[in-house]
Amino acid sequence: MAPLPRSASRHTVTLRRLAVPAACLLTLALQPAPAGASDDTGTGTDLDAGFTEQVLFRADRDGVRGDGGRTYACFRIPALVTTTRGTVLAFAEGRKNNCGDATDIDLVVKRSTDGGRTWGPPRVVDAGDGDTHGNPAPVVDRDTGRITVLTTYNEGRDDAANCDVPCDRTPHLQYSDDDGESWSRPRDIAAEVRPRAWNSWYATGPGHGVQLAHGPHRGRLVVGLNAESHDGTRVTTTHAALALSDDGGAHWRLGAVESEPIAPDGTYRQMPSELTLAEGDDGALHVNGREQNGTDLGNRDAAVSTDGGASFSTPFRALPDLYAPTVQGAVLPLRDGRWLLSLPADPDRRRTMTIRSSYDQGRTWESAERGRRVTADWSGYSDLAALAPDTAGLLYEAGRANARDEIRFARFTEDWLGPRRAPDPTTPDRAPGAPGAYVLGGARPVPGRHGRALSFDGVDAAVRLPFRDTLPLGTRDFTAALWFRTAAPAARGEQPLLWMGGVGGAPQVSLRSDTAGVGGSLTAITGAGPARSATARVTGALQDGRWHFAALRRAGGRLTLTVDRTSVTVADVPGSVSRTSSFGIHLAQRPDARAFLTGNLEDVRVYGRGLTDRELTRLRDADGAGVTARGLVTRLPLDRVHGSAG
Repeated sequence: MAPLPRSASRHTVTLRRLAVPAACLLTLALQPAPAGASDDTGTGTDLDAGFTEQVLFRADRDGVRGDGGRTYACFRIPALVTTTRGTVLAFAEGRKNNCGDATDIDLVVKRSTDGGRTWGPPRVVDAGDGDTHGNPAPVVDRDTGRITVLTTYNEGRDDAANCDVPCDRTPHLQYSDDDGESWSRPRDIAAEVRPRAWNSWYATGPGHGVQLAHGPHRGRLVVGLNAESHDGTRVTTTHAALALSDDGGAHWRLGAVESEPIAPDGTYRQMPSELTLAEGDDGALHVNGREQNGTDLGNRDAAVSTDGGASFSTPFRALPDLYAPTVQGAVLPLRDGRWLLSLPADPDRRRTMTIRSSYDQGRTWESAERGRRVTADWSGYSDLAALAPDTAGLLYEAGRANARDEIRFARFTEDWLGPRRAPDPTTPDRAPGAPGAYVLGGARPVPGRHGRALSFDGVDAAVRLPFRDTLPLGTRDFTAALWFRTAAPAARGEQPLLWMGGVGGAPQVSLRSDTAGVGGSLTAITGAGPARSATARVTGALQDGRWHFAALRRAGGRLTLTVDRTSVTVADVPGSVSRTSSFGIHLAQRPDARAFLTGNLEDVRVYGRGLTDRELTRLRDADGAGVTARGLVTRLPLDRVHGSAG
């Protein structure tokens, strides 16, 4: 096949301009602020130094006045790049009939020539004409200035249902040589980057690709892919892959591929998808992707390629303590070596868009509470681009009622992100080989039952254990025990005492108090699920300012909650209490930060076995004297704090 022409003078499609009425400009700081009436092409009000934001795509205004009456039900799937001339291109799917993934979808773009301060009207890059044309994955060739965008097609449908399984999806390519003003006609590149066996699902990106800047493969363009295979009866294999081009985007081929079999019962280890890419200073290509429902623990996966994307030098690994829901995200390296990651911070639901930083080029990421919150609103897919040496742009789905309400664009500086913080204070963990647990939000020592305890303010004070492989309980029996004292008069709402695992419908174990008593719960999953839950409750007025003992025990197919000298037993549900989702162990806090304890905790212990009745009695009446450390997962006396908050 002949190379694509470098000039856009022929075989190009001029972008259709879409009329844009006056609109609201939404500017947010750390917390959501009311939208102010303004034109969306303005810069907005800077409510927080170094941060401005505006609504870039919204269905009730970004329709068509002309051009056949083109209108949209919603916009989704943002992608963002900055061209060699400094123009910022914001791509999105314009979904016409409804907000479903397989409806009639156009690929649209807005252009900004002043670093994202003001924007032109939306234009159609690739009309769906009844079919789905989406999953934009743009990449800029810094040597030629050409912008290439890969997309995926499937047959559209009128309703909001998903594409039938198997779904026949094909990758296409377009390019622009005039800074995004016009684009070539789409070209089917399935023969180059979609093996025939990848016949059940296929997706480009979404989000920006990269051009390698170091090493022997300098100049190579790389875009992330994911796919599935079907044997005529069921989906059998999932694939995460990289597409490579060494001629500026004219031709593409498959590079690194990692395939994961799906068992007949529907379980699989990992399903890395919606990959975001970044190149390290050493030329290594770091890949971070969405994980959904694999048996490995975590909602994010990561891999590395050291040969320019030709192969994965390390297999994908799950990142259990990188809190995020199952959603696409984006990575962006800054010039000073700091890397950024845009993701919602709630491990259960798509909300609370947060920018997290890495100071070791993507090997580790700061925790959600140390990141910079963009909004507490619902938020979903996102992409990042560098706008200037000290300024980045974030294009992301968001809304007050739904993450699909609109697509916002934020400009922010590195000063707004803030400097690298000093380590959090710690409190000792007496389990064998355990590091100290992080003390967050100013939790402070106070007098306890016999010695010292930690006090929590109900706002942001908590304790979180750093992840280690010995913490997840899996399918084991266990015992979690602690002493608690809640504020008197009674604290309002849910008072989380101990939370292990995920939140929402994810596998988890929790102990929590409220005005009616204490509840102990677990959610477990076996095979492909669904997850099931069991809850035991001890009722009584326990928020009385006094110390109380609570223990949750899983043993012999039963779940028993003991509070002081009262026990309630219910049937257990089999399966793993730590699988699939983001994982953490928290004291005084829900993992999604939707509730905090107002009160005190002391002597928190978790055993990976069911303690005997006698051992439980000794925990309650003799502070554990005579209880062996066998199976001890964590022991937090909470009697001291080391270090100070940075």
